[in-house]
Amino acid sequence: MWIHKRLALAFCVILLMLFAVSNRAAFADDPTPTPTPTPSSNNSQAIADLQKQIQDYESKIADLQGQEKTFSSQISVMDNQIKLTELRIDATKEQIDDLGKDIDITKKKVTNLQSNIDSSTKVLIGRIAAVYQVGRIAPWEIFLAANNIGDVLSRLKYLRIVQIYDKKQVYAAEQAKNDYNNQKAIFEDKQTEAEALSKKLSDYTDQLDQEKSSKQTLLAQTQGSESNYQKLLAQAQAQLAGFSRFTSSQGGASLLSGQTSCDDWGCYYNQRDTQWGGLSLNGTQYTIASDGCLVTSMAMVMTHYGHRGVTPISINSNSDNFASYYPAYLLYTIHADGATAQRVSASIDSTLSDGSPVVVGVHAYGGTHFVVLKSGSGGNYVMRDPYVPNGKDINFTDHYSVGSIFEIDKVIVN
Repeated sequence: MWIHKRLALAFCVILLMLFAVSNRAAFADDPTPTPTPTPSSNNSQAIADLQKQIQDYESKIADLQGQEKTFSSQISVMDNQIKLTELRIDATKEQIDDLGKDIDITKKKVTNLQSNIDSSTKVLIGRIAAVYQVGRIAPWEIFLAANNIGDVLSRLKYLRIVQIYDKKQVYAAEQAKNDYNNQKAIFEDKQTEAEALSKKLSDYTDQLDQEKSSKQTLLAQTQGSESNYQKLLAQAQAQLAGFSRFTSSQGGASLLSGQTSCDDWGCYYNQRDTQWGGLSLNGTQYTIASDGCLVTSMAMVMTHYGHRGVTPISINSNSDNFASYYPAYLLYTIHADGATAQRVSASIDSTLSDGSPVVVGVHAYGGTHFVVLKSGSGGNYVMRDPYVPNGKDINFTDHYSVGSIFEIDKVIVN
């Protein structure tokens, strides 16, 4: 009898060893969890159709801009540009709506996965405690507590089932955690994308308002007349050509550093300052350095009236400050830093005697140029020249003649 018990005990130990080996093999053979595919937003047919129309209008506008500049062609460009912006607004709204649906789906997945993780965690905590208690029972104790070999095998089979179940629970929890992290990252990315689209929509809306305003301004300025349009266009082209000839004759528009200087009067700015000289003049082929003397002069005068935040960039960044028929041509009424500045015809000496500066245009060096007269009388004037290096408070007649002045403007700021 004793020998039979020893053989049974040995048999049980062998079974336990085989169970442990097979259990380790089962863990080793299980594949790692496969990441859950991330959802992607399906662009609707409406978006595709709008994008096609946008491309068509972009091509049409490019063709119109290549044609001879006339009042009718300018109006046609404006009308098509307005339509193009409206299409871009519609397309952006569709994208925002489509993305919103993706965000809702992803948000629900994140919520469900969080719930699954919470429930799985609770189950695992309970299972770990139970398995820990069972794991403390030695194999020989199982044998002694059993009535027979069949009882031992049943208990071993039960333990194996429990351990396999726990193993699956561990993998399920890990998979749920990975899925949660993936979906959360997708959710955050889509939220960022939605914010960018909302900003784009706002920009397009502002652009549309500006385009409609520019069209109305053009109609008012030209009174719908081709002859008036051509007259204004020729005037603008002549002014910019004069600016370019002036800077070319002076050695070009090389950039300068350390030019800005402010005092009790206001700020001195140089159009060639590295802070803004290389910038395009309202998106045209001209630059502030080569053709921004009037823009820079107006910025200096506005600082004199307390608007110290105004720089050439402030004026240049507002397209409404320029003519719709010639985008590099600065209008007589401009807006910057929340203020409006208007140039009106005046006389030099009477304006200076009131303590007000004067913006004057001069014919010089084969071209035209604008400077600010700060003080003086009878032809002896102190100026702030936006082109001359460090041209703050220098004598006007050292560079130009009084007889070269062709335009005199007082600036009213409010």
